[in-house]
Amino acid sequence: MELIRGVTNIKPWHSGCVLSIGNFDGVHLGHQAVLQGLIAQARRLQVPACVMIFEPQPRELFSGQQAPARLTRLREKYHQLAKLGIDRLLCVRFTPDFAAQRPDYFIRDLLVDKLGVRFLVVGDDFRFGQHRQGDFELLSRAGAQFNFEVVSTQSLRRNSERVSSTLIRAALLNDHLADAAEMLGRAYSLCGRVAHGAKLGRTIGFPTANVALKRQVCPVSGVYAVELHVDDKVYPGVANIGNKPTVNGSQALLEVHLFDFSGDIYGKQVEVTLRKKLRSEQKFASFALLKEQIQHDAVAARHWFGLAVSEPNGM
Repeated sequence: MELIRGVTNIKPWHSGCVLSIGNFDGVHLGHQAVLQGLIAQARRLQVPACVMIFEPQPRELFSGQQAPARLTRLREKYHQLAKLGIDRLLCVRFTPDFAAQRPDYFIRDLLVDKLGVRFLVVGDDFRFGQHRQGDFELLSRAGAQFNFEVVSTQSLRRNSERVSSTLIRAALLNDHLADAAEMLGRAYSLCGRVAHGAKLGRTIGFPTANVALKRQVCPVSGVYAVELHVDDKVYPGVANIGNKPTVNGSQALLEVHLFDFSGDIYGKQVEVTLRKKLRSEQKFASFALLKEQIQHDAVAARHWFGLAVSEPNGM
């Protein structure tokens, strides 16, 4: 799948496509149903299937820390959309200037002149442009004028059951991982690059792979039994997701201790799949009490995976 970073990188040969616009946060089963319909239209018209997303997501720009927790970052969206068979992903930098442009300019300059849209799918509540004046009705009128069909996401749904990013966030918040997985069509996971941390885990026999989450708000927190995917291999482990209150942490961090592992994965992109929540994050009165709890967490995760309990190894 081709990634187009920004409107300025749209080239003349990108003109002519079917397009869907949205956040596609989570790329859940509802999104997948819509996009499969989009791909079918692309094959019918013999043009590429394109998805337009915004970075940051609009509510992150306008609401900051009050924005909903993001389910998927750009890299995660890219991989999920590629799996579905989308041909192009256009990632538009969402800025105050972009948000303030006239709706007719967005339609004529971007959708018509640059992308040459033949078929457009958006939510019937989609709003865009200055003062959010652009809407589905305006797009429909533009479609009639510029010869592209406009349909709502509802018209491409497979069934009446509504799946939404909001429902998935609520399931994760309430520790209903199975419900979230059912709506996503896969177990929920987090991705990122393994970086060097403070290495406090090594001092208590639990070295960890540290992954900065780089999100304004994370949809999950606590201690989980997890699987880490790297280099086409899967390793079981136990992970803490949160701000490390015992050592006065402030930035959301994913720390994974892998069982019976001695390799070097620093600098590698990894995917961490959440399998079972063991407990919520908490602050301990001392580092010794934290160490004791981590030992209990590791044993609980090992039992969940059906692994023998053994002394922790280095990583």
